[in-house]
Amino acid sequence: MSRLELKVIDVPIPEGSNVIIGRSHFIKTAEDLYEALVTSSPGIKFGLAFCEASGKRLVRREGNDEELIKTATDTCLKIGAGHVFVIYIRNTYPINVLNAIKHVQEVVSVDVATANPVKVVVADLGESRALLGVSDGFKPLGVESDEDVKERREFLRKIGYKL
Repeated sequence: MSRLELKVIDVPIPEGSNVIIGRSHFIKTAEDLYEALVTSSPGIKFGLAFCEASGKRLVRREGNDEELIKTATDTCLKIGAGHVFVIYIRNTYPINVLNAIKHVQEVVSVDVATANPVKVVVADLGESRALLGVSDGFKPLGVESDEDVKERREFLRKIGYKL
């Protein structure tokens, strides 16, 4: 009979970086994500890792920043769920790379893209693990006021994301 143990894993966020966690399904994920990232945003710094679910069952890794590659690799090992990928980025924001990531043929889903504190919930089944969910940031404290709406809209225009 299988056993089930739930684990909550803190995901580190290195200074000045964002993390993207998702699921894919094939060994070429690491190279394809590398190509998607490096061609999406000039000057991007990143590290990525991908947990193989069969065969050698290795954590595959790529990137152009050694610290972020190591952090992605260590985070993938802690999560330990097959076909999960972890990407850390600097010098760009997730909004600039998410469409490219989602269009990689073998990517199944993206679970989180953030600079907020992240925790993942993993089901440990003994020989395998499943990524059950992701906690991104904190609980809401209320509903935005009319002034908050105005502030949000002005901010998006100030940083160039809206006209």
